[in-house]
Amino acid sequence: MNDPIGDMLTRIRNAQMRGKSTVSTPASKLRAWVLDVLADEGYIRGYESGTDVNGHPTLEISLKYFDGTPVIRELKRVSKPGRRVYMGAKEIPQVRQGLGVSIVSTPKGVMSDANARSQNVGGEVICTVF
Repeated sequence: MNDPIGDMLTRIRNAQMRGKSTVSTPASKLRAWVLDVLADEGYIRGYESGTDVNGHPTLEISLKYFDGTPVIRELKRVSKPGRRVYMGAKEIPQVRQGLGVSIVSTPKGVMSDANARSQNVGGEVICTVF
């Protein structure tokens, strides 16, 4: 697999289109940090660590719905393995005039765009959520 974060985002999008309550993805630290930001911003209910039938570590993501529609309307990968996108603290874009969130990997950890601006750190823009 070339893009594990892109794979996780696609799994979330596909599960929400089918109306699933949970989705499973292979575990990694970066995926867990991205899911922490999604949970803190209220886009998912949370996630739990577990193992699959072969003993590999997985993350069980609990998706969030409001009146039967997914809370996450749009989930886009910005920085891809073929083209990394880095931005300074003042350059990080606002998603939909601040209604959405950009997830940024900074030297101080993975955080939302608002937190990155308040701490005055830039980094790699992983994805945008609305």
